[in-house]
Amino acid sequence: MIAVALTTLRREFSVDVATVTWVITVFYLTSAVLQPLMGRLADRYGAHRVFTFGMIVVAIAGAGGPFAPSLEWVCVARIVLAIGTAAAFPSAAALLRSLAPRGGFDAARVIGRIQLIDTSTAAIGPVVGGALILMAGWEAVFWINVPLAVLAIVSTRILIPRDEPRDRVPIRRTLSESDIPGLLAFAATVVAMLMFLLALPDGPEWLLLAAAIAACALFVWRELRARVPFVDLRLLAANLPLVRVYALFVIGNIVLYGTLFGIPQYLEEYGSYSAAIVGVMLVPLAAFNAVLARPIERLIDRWGVRRTMLTGGVGLVVATAALPLLALSSEWWVVLLLMAAVGIPYAFVLISLTQSLYRAAPPAIVGQAAGLFQTARSIGCISAAAVVGLSFSGSVGTEDWLVLSLVVAGAAIALTVAMAATGRTAGAPTTS
Repeated sequence: MIAVALTTLRREFSVDVATVTWVITVFYLTSAVLQPLMGRLADRYGAHRVFTFGMIVVAIAGAGGPFAPSLEWVCVARIVLAIGTAAAFPSAAALLRSLAPRGGFDAARVIGRIQLIDTSTAAIGPVVGGALILMAGWEAVFWINVPLAVLAIVSTRILIPRDEPRDRVPIRRTLSESDIPGLLAFAATVVAMLMFLLALPDGPEWLLLAAAIAACALFVWRELRARVPFVDLRLLAANLPLVRVYALFVIGNIVLYGTLFGIPQYLEEYGSYSAAIVGVMLVPLAAFNAVLARPIERLIDRWGVRRTMLTGGVGLVVATAALPLLALSSEWWVVLLLMAAVGIPYAFVLISLTQSLYRAAPPAIVGQAAGLFQTARSIGCISAAAVVGLSFSGSVGTEDWLVLSLVVAGAAIALTVAMAATGRTAGAPTTS
């Protein structure tokens, strides 16, 4: 929903594109940092409790966001919103692990379906967001979270079994075992690097780059010594196929979200479309994840993960190479065709990577591996926001769109080359 609200927020608070992208960045940064922590809380205190807590926080953010007097306060509301939504996926993963023996289903496969739903809802968000902005302004993008959170709490209470009794563990002990220094070092690294990138149009701020490098070094030092690290670097070093999956997912999300965050601002500014119309035109970008999931899974069974993934990668290269056409024509049918052209091959890439994740991850750490997969998604989204901010730093016109579309196309090429270079190890073990 926020993708189609960026132009409205820029005008409302009189800020530039680079500044307004922090509305996106702070959300995904908070999500990337907190999802592993929420996973530990769900394991220790119960998935039902943690999910309900998260939805209460979402309702609070939704109720308070519309009263933000400045963009800084909008960012604060988005941080609170991210704290709440960060509880959703880890809680689902923890819940499925406990329900699988009773239900007789494969928890890893169902968790993969939940990730597909996560991405597919990106097709619904712009439509709902555009309609809400048209009817009630940007504030409605926050208000809508209140009834959604209440619906989630009530339906979970009715449909999901309560948490089983467990030993009481002080929250202080849980936090001490959650590598808070590692979380902070990771956050400092990402924030410093983003600030360096967004400052480039006015000249490089070398102190920010030095701070990012120092924070990264501190993060690596901490993770190699922590008893329970935020990111188990030793585990990753010993499982290169899993690392490749994460790296490919970061690049893939730069392609998807670079398009998703960039097109609304370009069409609203240059094409003079309303937020509601832009929201509808973005539907094909993510809707195919849900429509094509089953056929692509059958194709993977026939072709294998690597061949299916490469098919999607080549399709993304062709589709993103056509994005500069929007500089010549922003007619609605051109936009719809381009969004479908990007969305269909991305569905191949996403579903292939999701299956690769569960083939590469040892069964004992599927939940942890899934949490890091979501962290990789957040890093890709943050990177995409930075790319959009840099591309539109001066204005939002045809030349600026050409810059952004060429960067997105370059990311698609890098993704496909990396896929081809992984050989047959991309999916690790070939058993399902």
